[in-house]
Amino acid sequence: MQQWIKLASETTGEEQNVLLPAIYDIVWGGLSFLIVLVLFAKFVMPTMREITAARTEKIEGGLARAEQSQVEASELLAKYRAALADANKEASDIRAAASAERLAIIDDAKKAAATAAAAVNAQAQSALESDRTRVATELRRDLGLVATDLASRIVGEVLTDDARAQAVVERFISDLEKSAGR
Repeated sequence: MQQWIKLASETTGEEQNVLLPAIYDIVWGGLSFLIVLVLFAKFVMPTMREITAARTEKIEGGLARAEQSQVEASELLAKYRAALADANKEASDIRAAASAERLAIIDDAKKAAATAAAAVNAQAQSALESDRTRVATELRRDLGLVATDLASRIVGEVLTDDARAQAVVERFISDLEKSAGR
């Protein structure tokens, strides 16, 4: 490489710095750079700015739509939660009303059963009292007949007088009741 440098410096007659280009190269290179820079700034940069602006607008529009969708979704979620809370409250009220109605029906049924039981009990007591009175009357009559027959056999004469027979029967029954009461 040093040979080439020597060879180049011999042809120009002066020794040149390898790192520093010639002045005409600097001028033509700078002028070319300025022309490319102006053409780039005039034709390429506006198109790039339009494309960048369109992309920015598209991205910002997408973000705005996404935010709007998110706001709408949040509103719908809030409405859904409110509707769900209302439905839960309504279901709770219905359950409470059904429970109260069930208790009222049970109480009414108990009262009706108690009333029916009391009526049946009163009817049974009345029937029992009626039967007891009837049986007591029949027993007295039968006992009176037996007592009259027995008294007739003991006394040896027939007791045909009803008033007398009745008095004997009444005395006999009262004696029996006294002896049973002791």
